[in-house]
Amino acid sequence: SQIRRRFKLTFNKRYLFAIFLPLLLIPIFLSTDIRSLFSSNISSLKFNKVSDQLKESQLQALYLLNQQLTSLLSLWNHTFVNSNDNVSAVQFDDIKASLLNQITLNKHIQQTLLSPHKTGNTLQNATVLDPAYAGYSFDRCRKVDLKFSERRTIEWKPKPNKFLFAICLSGQMSNHLICLEKHMFFAAVLNRALVIPSSKVDYQYNRVLDTEHINDCVGKNAVIPFEDFMEMKKNHAHIDRFICYFSSPQPCYVDEEHLKKLRSLGISMGKLESAWKNEDIKKPSQKTIKDLEEKFASDDDVIAIGDVFFAEMERDWVTQPGGPIAHKCKTLIEPSKLILLTAQRFIQTFLGSNFIALHFRRHGFLKFCNAKKPSCFYPIPQAADCITRMVERANTPIIYLSTDAAESETGLLQSMVVLNGKTIPLVKRPPRNSAEKWDALLYRHGIEDDPQV
Repeated sequence: SQIRRRFKLTFNKRYLFAIFLPLLLIPIFLSTDIRSLFSSNISSLKFNKVSDQLKESQLQALYLLNQQLTSLLSLWNHTFVNSNDNVSAVQFDDIKASLLNQITLNKHIQQTLLSPHKTGNTLQNATVLDPAYAGYSFDRCRKVDLKFSERRTIEWKPKPNKFLFAICLSGQMSNHLICLEKHMFFAAVLNRALVIPSSKVDYQYNRVLDTEHINDCVGKNAVIPFEDFMEMKKNHAHIDRFICYFSSPQPCYVDEEHLKKLRSLGISMGKLESAWKNEDIKKPSQKTIKDLEEKFASDDDVIAIGDVFFAEMERDWVTQPGGPIAHKCKTLIEPSKLILLTAQRFIQTFLGSNFIALHFRRHGFLKFCNAKKPSCFYPIPQAADCITRMVERANTPIIYLSTDAAESETGLLQSMVVLNGKTIPLVKRPPRNSAEKWDALLYRHGIEDDPQV
């Protein structure tokens, strides 16, 4: 009976609680909008998030506006305050390019301010960001008008058995090619065939240059490989006059070791002579075609001129697009067919038809440029900013990177080349992989390890 009484008491308390609790909750539920309580909390969270984004975008926009103000003041000082009345076409193009940079920066500021209001991938009032919409008619990426038909050219007509022996010693392959190109101009002016240097004293040009292409373009045997020249001379050639373009810091930029190598090839020569007594490679003076003819014209069969890499003669003529020599091709100097085919295969494999090619010379500029004041050896972030602006102007999706920089530098560069939130890939020549076929020609002909290739 005691157990039965306790059970009834417990049973009664539990049921009474279960019955009265809903009766108490029903009035509260009817008098209160529960959903409004939760939605107000959510909306306040959303508002706080948008508010933070607005503050962040406004601060960033203020920073960008300050940058724009500094750039515009600099443009004003350089263009109008310290300028003459006459503005050259080149200066005018630079002004247009600078203004385009400011328009691009303004676009960036607008994007920054509007970013909290994005819907999907589109911005509200997106037409404000389109320069074309505002009537800008200039070309965002200027193209060079080559005007080959208007070039000032000279016919290269070598006289029979008249040769110019090229001497190129300063720098690496790029310098040697420039030196060789200047020698072609000398040979054309002096009506001589140009003898390509031997690989035993110079770079092995036949690995990288298409000499047959040069002769085809000119229409004559204007360029002769060293081996063919020695065969014509029955393996013993004499340089009748060895003329030095520069006299300082040393004649012809030639040392005794180089002269010994030339003699070991079966070449004899007389004493070195200087065309000008005070011509210094550090301060080359401007020379005309008349100066060149006066100092280097000769009736001798074989003359040598060295080293002309630093020579300054007829600059506008020599450096014009297409070169100073009359020819029927698009370009006179081209890589060998092996390298051209390999390059085409690399482009088809990795780059596609629309890309930027960048030669990023870090070690060379550190050695030769950092000693200057002000230095032109730029930090990676500054280089990345310049590259990004070029990518935006050219509207290209990818960059081919040729560089001697370390992986740490190229890695940092890659992380900073970003446009509209998208990283622009930097593609380098990959390590050898037997599964890839684009570079098979290089390996088949044994030139895969040549860094110049």
